Amino acid sequence: MAITEHDSAASDAPQQAKKKDRTHWLYISVIAAVVLGAIIGLVAPDLGKALKPLGDGFVALIKMIIAPVIFCTIVLGIGSIAKAATVGKVGGLALLYFIGMSTFALALGLVVGNIIHPGEGLDLQPYDPNKPKTENGTVDFFMSLIPGSLPVLPTLVVALFVGFALQGMGKSGEPVLHGIQAIQKVVFRIMMMIMWVAPIGAFGAIAAVVGATGWAAIGSMAILMGAFYLTCIIFIVFVLGTMLRLVTGLNIFLLLKYLAREYLLIFSTSSSESALPRLIAKMEHVGVSKPVVGITVPTGYSFNLDGTAIYLTMSALFVSTAMGMPMNLGEQIGLLVFMIIASKGAAGVTGAGLATLAAGLQAHRPELLGGMGVIVGIDKFMSEARALTNFTGNAVATLLIGKWTHEVDLDQAKAVLSGQRPFDEALMEESMH
Repeated sequence: MAITEHDSAASDAPQQAKKKDRTHWLYISVIAAVVLGAIIGLVAPDLGKALKPLGDGFVALIKMIIAPVIFCTIVLGIGSIAKAATVGKVGGLALLYFIGMSTFALALGLVVGNIIHPGEGLDLQPYDPNKPKTENGTVDFFMSLIPGSLPVLPTLVVALFVGFALQGMGKSGEPVLHGIQAIQKVVFRIMMMIMWVAPIGAFGAIAAVVGATGWAAIGSMAILMGAFYLTCIIFIVFVLGTMLRLVTGLNIFLLLKYLAREYLLIFSTSSSESALPRLIAKMEHVGVSKPVVGITVPTGYSFNLDGTAIYLTMSALFVSTAMGMPMNLGEQIGLLVFMIIASKGAAGVTGAGLATLAAGLQAHRPELLGGMGVIVGIDKFMSEARALTNFTGNAVATLLIGKWTHEVDLDQAKAVLSGQRPFDEALMEESMH
């Protein structure tokens, strides 16, 4: 299975490159929309506040797609666990490590969020699905066109039952899994279509919040982004770096230097998926055996999302604080448990992180969904740090699991990372054909 994913990722490279060019334009559009929205909010506050329905409409579209995204990713995620576990010690060890590390990252996000209290003083308006209609008939008409959402927690429970039932069916359940995989492609295509409306949603949401609170909104968003980047750096250098040093004796900074070209690729595309084939090749070159790389890397791309985990909990705390309704400890723990389950398998698709965040808020505090529009505006600014952290976490995980299963040549690893045996780009070209 791992080889197939590698091959398909490689063979689809030209097709993916085209898609990346288009999403790059989306990225630029969102940045332009955020800047324009902030300017309008500062210069013409009343006009900015009047643009709030644009942000509300986008949040409603995200809400609409939450349940299908959660259902498909959980069912297929449980299927992936079954497949990964069948490969024995490596798969089981990898899954235990991924669950433990992503839980730690989620908890780290909560700790930092509780220390800095991002979003204080914004006083965003709570989202109330039952509120009376506005006086603007045109706005009401367009909002009524967007279907309501399905409840998230029952969807999660049904998805868990379906996933375990299909796992128990073995081979006879595979056609159903393939069918759900096809449905997931449709759901993610819809998600991508919704994300193309993100610039409009971000423009309306940022204009409204800046119009209402002025420079305070810009300051709060900058604090969240700065704290998120700093938390990701701390996680990579101190958490991952310490584990790498203790288990393998290798230096995290030398590993970061070795993966520099991949980081540039991820930074330009805001997605760690673009570097998947190169990570497989580089981890094999650094001395980890093919079977360990083939199992750990593709599984990690779905289950080891350290950057996304930090983003989910910090963003949820930002929204709750910005709306003047901070979560108590019990709600934070409940959110943590939900995110541990819901974040699995939702990697590599633009907007999946937003859908997971919205799902967590809707499941615990539906009134907090009104603050999602602001997160949409700054989500793109945080996507690079998220993708780089996810990627680094998977590179470190591959070396750790290689060491624990005695499937890594540490002498080769030290020689490669010190620059004595550089990676041959020609090898990468061969693996692509």
